[in-house]
Amino acid sequence: MSAQRQTHHGPRRSSTSQAPRELLKSPTLICGLGNPGEKYAHTRHNIGFAVIDALARRYDVRYWKSEAGCLVTAIIVTDADAQRREVLLAKPQDFMNTSGGPLSKLARARRISPADILVVHDEVDLAEGRTRVRAGGGLNAHNGLRSIADKLGTRDFMRLQCGIGRPPGRMTVADYVLRELKGTSLETFCITAEVAADEVEQLIRSKQ
Repeated sequence: MSAQRQTHHGPRRSSTSQAPRELLKSPTLICGLGNPGEKYAHTRHNIGFAVIDALARRYDVRYWKSEAGCLVTAIIVTDADAQRREVLLAKPQDFMNTSGGPLSKLARARRISPADILVVHDEVDLAEGRTRVRAGGGLNAHNGLRSIADKLGTRDFMRLQCGIGRPPGRMTVADYVLRELKGTSLETFCITAEVAADEVEQLIRSKQ
C-alpha cells in the first residue's frame, strides 16, 4: 500500500498553536511545500505535498491543473456560518528552494493576499509527528520559506509546521530530509500528514 493511501487507525498526536486563534485567518490558498517527482514523494521534505494530497482525498478531488507553475485544484468548504466557499490547494512544481516563484505568481493571478495564504512545510525544530500553526514570524533557515517571503515581499503569511525532528548522529539535515522513508518512519510521516490535514480543516472551517 502506498504512503498516499495509508490511513491511521490509532490515536492521533495533538497539534499545538503558536499564534492566538484570533490572529489566524481562514485561508483562501493552501500551499504545500515539497520537491516534484516520484523519487521525493516519501521523504520528510515532502510532508507539505503529502498534506495537500490528504486534503484532496478528503474532498474527493479528481482534477488538477497546471497554473503559474503549480499543480492547483479547488475544494468547496462549508465554514462555521454554514457558508460555502472555494479554497485553492497548490503544489509548486519548482524545487523547494525556489517554490516562492510559482506561489507568488499564482497568488497574483488569483488576487490573493499573502495574509490569506497558508504554507505547509517540514520543520526540523519541532518533534517528529507534531504540528504547529503560526501567523508570520521567522523563517528558521528554511529555504522554501525564504523563497516565499522574498517573492511575496513579506513574511506575513500563515504557516503550518509539520515536525520531522533533527537528524540523528552526524547525519546532515539535507540527507535526513531527502532520505526515502520506509517502515515505521513512513508510517509516522503518513500519520503526521493526516494530523496536519485535520489542523487545516479546522482553519478553513473557522469564521473569517
